[in-house]
Amino acid sequence: MQTMRKDADPQRRCIVSGESLPREDLLRFVVAPDGVIVPDLDEKLPGRGLWLRAERDILRTACAKGAFSKAARRETKLPDDLAAQVERLLRRRCLDLIGLARRSGALIAGYEKVRASLASQDAGVLIAASDGANDGRAKIRALAPKVPMVDVLTAEELGAAIGREHIVHAVMAKGRLAERLLHEARRLSGVRGTERPADQMEHAQ
Repeated sequence: MQTMRKDADPQRRCIVSGESLPREDLLRFVVAPDGVIVPDLDEKLPGRGLWLRAERDILRTACAKGAFSKAARRETKLPDDLAAQVERLLRRRCLDLIGLARRSGALIAGYEKVRASLASQDAGVLIAASDGANDGRAKIRALAPKVPMVDVLTAEELGAAIGREHIVHAVMAKGRLAERLLHEARRLSGVRGTERPADQMEHAQ
């Protein structure tokens, strides 16, 4: 029954903007028994969901103008670090997906290996360290201009995800993991308030 309900109602309303948007573009929050607002990115916690568009300004507005209390129709409490919590959770989700792809053989890391792999048709997502050199990023991008790129994580973060000191370039094969990474990276980018070219956050074809 839960699956049927989700398919029948794939959109939710942002409590700040009033827009009805696909769930994948939103963040879910719930009110804990003690009244504290809790991020529920897995969408599994009990209680009525309070949804926000995954953008930094929207989250700030919700906190500043009491949007959670108004939507919940009760007094709520905001953690001092709610925005940081959300960003940390989204970053962790991205890193977990990259680690899972590595363990399943769906990820190749390293500049030369990435270049070689782009000759195939299996590239689902290019991954570039946010603090990597622009010229290296441009060279990789030129080899696969139609493959979406994710660059919201540092070289150190990428390295830690796959057990190395640092990683600047990687590529993930097409498939469900690549689609999920694009989804989470897009939300992380929005929460950070990071602007990026439109082609970097598109779903793999």
